[in-house]
Amino acid sequence: MDKVDTVIIGAGIIGLAAAERLSRSEGDILLVEKEPDFGRHCSSRNSEVIHSGIYYQPGSLKAGLCVEGNRALYSFLKEHGIKHKRCGKLVVAADEEEVPALHALKEKGERNGVEELLLLRGSEAAGMVPSLKAHAALFVPSTGIFDSHAVMRELERSARENGVLFAYDTEVTAVHPLPGGYRLSFNDEFEMESVRIINCAGLWSDRICEMAGMDVDTAGYRLHWNKGDYFKTARYRNFERLIYPLPDPKGIHLGIHTVSNLQGEVSFGPNSYYVSELDYKTDDSQRLSFVTAVRRYLDIDEGDVWPDMCGIRPKLQGPGDPERDFVIREESERGFPGFINLVGIESPGLTCCLSIADLLVHL
Repeated sequence: MDKVDTVIIGAGIIGLAAAERLSRSEGDILLVEKEPDFGRHCSSRNSEVIHSGIYYQPGSLKAGLCVEGNRALYSFLKEHGIKHKRCGKLVVAADEEEVPALHALKEKGERNGVEELLLLRGSEAAGMVPSLKAHAALFVPSTGIFDSHAVMRELERSARENGVLFAYDTEVTAVHPLPGGYRLSFNDEFEMESVRIINCAGLWSDRICEMAGMDVDTAGYRLHWNKGDYFKTARYRNFERLIYPLPDPKGIHLGIHTVSNLQGEVSFGPNSYYVSELDYKTDDSQRLSFVTAVRRYLDIDEGDVWPDMCGIRPKLQGPGDPERDFVIREESERGFPGFINLVGIESPGLTCCLSIADLLVHL
């Protein structure tokens, strides 16, 4: 039976970053992905935003890795000539009642190490985006947008160059612990042994844990799929800044915000609702709720928007639960030495891809 040092499960941006980083110093690495190509799920169905780190609890993995990842990602983009724009964003208080929450968000961001945060009057914010309606706003200059597909392509190219083996159309169907490693079955057809497993399976990372024999409910690793729709508009183009409302106080999502791509096109989203099945159909019935949300900071009519795309988040936080942090953990204490879990890697996971990969070197 063939044997490798490390199997990485999942070729989203986290798995690709892990493969590229570990390939600089590790032995044989195999990256397996059940889809025919990289980044088919969470990594390509999102807002492509480089987050700053203002939203997350101080001391959390999300906070620390986002601030580190923000800087690392900008450096990577510049080094490899990948298109991006450090546009900054405005988090908007629609009225006086929301201003205290804006101050609290600024304080949280500063505790996390986010620099150059600036509170603005509504008129000052409107000077940045003339069509904006705001009582006040928090300007976050380190937020940006980027070509995430180009980043994934470069990570894959570099990992291959460093000797990583890629197996697409290859689904993990069983994981069996062995003395000193694991036996993995792929597509119910062939097997391989590995000393170490790095679980970057995104929406299915809890199922990989279960295959190995972990009790995901006791561990707190059960995922709850949370869908978000996006609606596109032709009424606005070429916004100089991203525009966000204040985030959901329960930490479920960041609110329906503007999404700008590098071509200047504008969308709105995502919203947030829990689902039990993988379904990437967009839901036009959400149109009115989108328009209502956006009208708090921009003039918009129902006829100005149409369904664009959707994505699904792998959340550890279920309905009614408190906010949860990333799980990035080597599982020796649970009886699975050499098994490294990355579970619940939702936003700001895209921003954190390189800092997460650096962390894995030390696990």
